[in-house]
Amino acid sequence: MILLEDLSKRYGPFVALDGLNLEVRPGETLALLGPNGAGKSTTIKALVGLLRPSRGRALVNGVDVWKDPVRAKAQFGYVPDRPYLYGKLSGLELLRFAAGVYRLPRAQAEARIEELLVQFRLDRFASSLIETYSHGMRQKLSLALSLLHAPQALILDEPMVGLDPHATRLVKDLLHAYSKDGRAVLYATHQLHLAEQVADRVALVHRGRLLALGSPKELLHQHGSADLEEFFLRLTEDANQPEPVLV
Repeated sequence: MILLEDLSKRYGPFVALDGLNLEVRPGETLALLGPNGAGKSTTIKALVGLLRPSRGRALVNGVDVWKDPVRAKAQFGYVPDRPYLYGKLSGLELLRFAAGVYRLPRAQAEARIEELLVQFRLDRFASSLIETYSHGMRQKLSLALSLLHAPQALILDEPMVGLDPHATRLVKDLLHAYSKDGRAVLYATHQLHLAEQVADRVALVHRGRLLALGSPKELLHQHGSADLEEFFLRLTEDANQPEPVLV
């Protein structure tokens, strides 16, 4: 569903991504973990078509993001770490605009928009300008936008930032339901407890390389760690791991 092959990104002599190979299967939620500067956001941006890789391929539902960008972007929904939204539009206007971009039939679009506004508790603020929204409300609107066209994959960069406990629980339930429906979810996060609660598998990256890949239980068992925090600290202390650990 989501496939990264030999994905690499260089800035002169600096290597931000070093031959990353990763697959998120249908019906799976995969958490991309790593310290600051590990390459998580670079990976996400290369995957969604915002940052051209120096080498390698990124495919979503079999479509190459860089060779066929329009068709590829119809396959996924994307939530950036900071939502960039049109402040002078209302939430309802922005959702209708996005529905037009995706060429959703009008009746279908209106029903879907109403459903998402209620789901994210934004219905009371639908006609308010986005510039009046709190950070959490903007994040929820960004999530609603990513789901509007019912994509086959969700790609999220720190989706829980700024959310209150109710919204956090809502997003967790949403991720579970989305993957159980046979779709793929990839999200980058530094919140280790979230990965333990939501992810089917975890990919740990450091200095642009894949250090470990497996389910939380498998990784903890293999490395004799009590929790993901201990596992995370143990592996990232050694910045020169020669090969990824696959289980």
